[in-house]
Amino acid sequence: MSPFVAPTKPNIGVYTNTGHDLWVAPAEPKVESVNAAEGLKQGEVTIAIRSTGICGSDVHFWKAGCIGPMIVTGDHVLGHESSGEIVAVHPGDSSHNLKVGDRVAVEPNIICGHCKPCLEGRYNGCESVQFLSTPPVDGLLRRYVNHPAVWCHKIGDTMTWEEGSMLEPLSVALAGIHRARIELGDPVLICGAGPIGLVTAACARAAGACPLVITDVDAGRLAFAEKFVPGIKTVNVGGSPLPGPGELDAAAEASSKKILEAFGGVEPLLALECTGVESSIASAVWTVQFGGRVFVIGVGRNEIRMPFMRASVREVDLHFQYRYSNTWPRAIRLVQSGLIDLKPLVTHRFKLEDAVEAFRVSSNPATGAIKVQIQSLD
Repeated sequence: MSPFVAPTKPNIGVYTNTGHDLWVAPAEPKVESVNAAEGLKQGEVTIAIRSTGICGSDVHFWKAGCIGPMIVTGDHVLGHESSGEIVAVHPGDSSHNLKVGDRVAVEPNIICGHCKPCLEGRYNGCESVQFLSTPPVDGLLRRYVNHPAVWCHKIGDTMTWEEGSMLEPLSVALAGIHRARIELGDPVLICGAGPIGLVTAACARAAGACPLVITDVDAGRLAFAEKFVPGIKTVNVGGSPLPGPGELDAAAEASSKKILEAFGGVEPLLALECTGVESSIASAVWTVQFGGRVFVIGVGRNEIRMPFMRASVREVDLHFQYRYSNTWPRAIRLVQSGLIDLKPLVTHRFKLEDAVEAFRVSSNPATGAIKVQIQSLD
């Protein structure tokens, strides 16, 4: 088989910058290098990206220009939830088992392999990681991307391109589920009914959590959650002003009472916090039982307040999750087996040329968007 197939369209990507602009423009690698498999390093392949999901972090880099210390400093390509087809391999490279035509999901990181976290198998903590879409590393919202073969996972012929792209948020959920140690019959609270919260709720249900409750401030997303995760109970924690100075505990306690009513007298052992929002984390601390755990998966501000004494006197354990490691093979098995069905999450689809509108839809709660997918190639 030929080591490459000719592309049919020029390479373009979706960019933002320090001025919070958003546009579509030519991107690397150039089509000529795809044709000749030139520019590929040993161990790399070229992927024709088929589908990419818009993540909340993409919107945040566009609108805020940063997430904590990760700051947009120039023209920057977004996107890190992608799947596609191998169209080129490095000539004579036998270091991997990928070939032209293979359907893959892209794990969007490149690690050093030598630091302590990498050597311990927790490569999400790599001290020199290049995570695609995190500045200054360009992302996957392009038609063609060169990427190490080791981070391209075969998805076979039974998984759709969209399902392949959603293995990335599923991996985030699986990392949290694994480290939070959910057991059959554990009462679990999910905070946030965005894409990560919804996938986390589906995983918690598959793991045997019972009862299972999810919170949000958006009635539409809670209604979606009831359909997406059968048997889940929902609580709308919106309608109250954000707590001001000295009001955090009182507001969190009030939300906690509403949440506990949904649990029917059972105090949750575990809260999986998927928003990173200060008031939501505080409510989770107030809700879990004595000796319970609050596991923060969501991304928030650099500094937040928390109900310190409530956590102290109740011996609440507070944990945090950063991305994932060693989750993709497990995620693929879950989707291929049908145990986790990601397809209902996709509410909107756009072509790559219309990516600016896709981002506007994804970032506007009034649209009802859950997961917006951008299709790079027909």
